[in-house]
Amino acid sequence: MKKITIEGHLRTEAGKKAARQLRSQENVLGVIYGGATEVNFYASAKAFKPLVYTSEFQIAEVKIDGKTYNCILKDLQFDKVTDLLLHVDLLELVDNKKVVATLPLKLVGSSAGVKAGGKLITKIKSVKVKALPKDLREFIELDVTNLELNGNIRIEDIKVPNMEIMNSPRIPVASVVMTRQLKQEEAAAPAKK
Repeated sequence: MKKITIEGHLRTEAGKKAARQLRSQENVLGVIYGGATEVNFYASAKAFKPLVYTSEFQIAEVKIDGKTYNCILKDLQFDKVTDLLLHVDLLELVDNKKVVATLPLKLVGSSAGVKAGGKLITKIKSVKVKALPKDLREFIELDVTNLELNGNIRIEDIKVPNMEIMNSPRIPVASVVMTRQLKQEEAAAPAKK
């Protein structure tokens, strides 16, 4: 799994004035929770870019004053006007403690419905899972080879070992729909008889 290293610094002062001063120096404030203690820190805004601006699931290795914390991204706060990143919430990964994470879905295979002239439509791109840190992965692979025309794959069809999927089981993940051309061909076929 992909890891991103972020060099952080412990926050010594709290309050709006201290936060404003750190942000004016192009820093982003952050908090790491879920471990033994809560850690308030700041780091350069550039250090967070590969973690924030991607659809991939990654682990952040945050180094603060000689200590290393393995974390996952939990929440972000952006400025409403300038759209700059203001604050990051990170959840520390503890070996024997289950975490809730959002993992991207990767559709693989060539659908039977697409081969018959249909169009594959992806309804959701990620799922929320509950798992131990050792069971987390970059993405969940979903085989669509057996997906027929007008068929659906739902959350309940995703089978992943050692993970509990938190989304509602009836939500469709992907479906193959008829294209306009295929509908016209079917409508024209009985008229020819």
